[in-house]
Amino acid sequence: MSTETFVIALVVFAVIFLILTVKKVPQGMEYTVERFGRFTRTLKPGIGFIFPIVDSIGAKVNMMEQVVDVPQQEVITSDNAMVSADGVVFFQVMDAAKSAYRVNDMYRAILNITMTNIRSVMGSMQLDELLSKRDTINSRLLAVVDEAASTWGIKVTRIEIKDINPPHDLVEAMGRQMKAERDKRALILEAEGKRQARILNAEGVKQSQILNAEGQKEASFRDAEARERLAEAEAKATAMVSQAIAKGDIQAVNYFVAQKYTEALKDIASANNQKIIMMPLEASSLMGAIAGIGEITKEAFNKPKAGA
Repeated sequence: MSTETFVIALVVFAVIFLILTVKKVPQGMEYTVERFGRFTRTLKPGIGFIFPIVDSIGAKVNMMEQVVDVPQQEVITSDNAMVSADGVVFFQVMDAAKSAYRVNDMYRAILNITMTNIRSVMGSMQLDELLSKRDTINSRLLAVVDEAASTWGIKVTRIEIKDINPPHDLVEAMGRQMKAERDKRALILEAEGKRQARILNAEGVKQSQILNAEGQKEASFRDAEARERLAEAEAKATAMVSQAIAKGDIQAVNYFVAQKYTEALKDIASANNQKIIMMPLEASSLMGAIAGIGEITKEAFNKPKAGA
């Protein structure tokens, strides 16, 4: 009977020993192992073994990325504006032993160092920079907090400022300032548009005047050329008539006189101050006048011959 009891006790002890020896570590976790209270090693996810009584599990560390909300706090900017800001911090434990033995409460430590640096970073900037350069604030905070947390085996991956809330009266003043700035830009753009319109209009008038002057120049040149050619033609006709008169050609004289007579009648008829014209416009009268002029010319030619 005593032998059976001993065997049962031995089996129970072996089962308990096995249970105390085998440790199952879930995915995303790491366990620290302490021997007589001193850290010796880290158990990774999966099955791990320790020596019971001598070894014990120290800390169970979450190795996944975690998030900590930063509560809202008031900050005084460099231009003495009071604003309230809150944010969020994302971090991940990279070394389980450091996070377990170098800092007592890593969540509280990260929260406090983030809040302190938010006041430092945002307090060194002006209000306009806080509202327009949020990425700069996040980058500066990330660099400072990550450097401080690295000694605890923690990697700060992101820090985001969620809200920046200026006082209500300051928001109203900023709204009036923005409205005045928009009105100013609108007036500047309107004045610039009118200026450009006047410049374009002046350029158009200039080009029109240049083209008009060039057209008048070309027209004057062509008119002078036409008058020159007409004068040359008149000179040639006069020379030919003179030669015909010298040769005694009565028909040429009649043609020349009839042409001039017809041109004179056209000029008289086109004058604006003439309302009624009383003169022989019939063809017979015109031919009679031309014939009379021809007779006078014939007599003029006959006189020199008689004298000869």
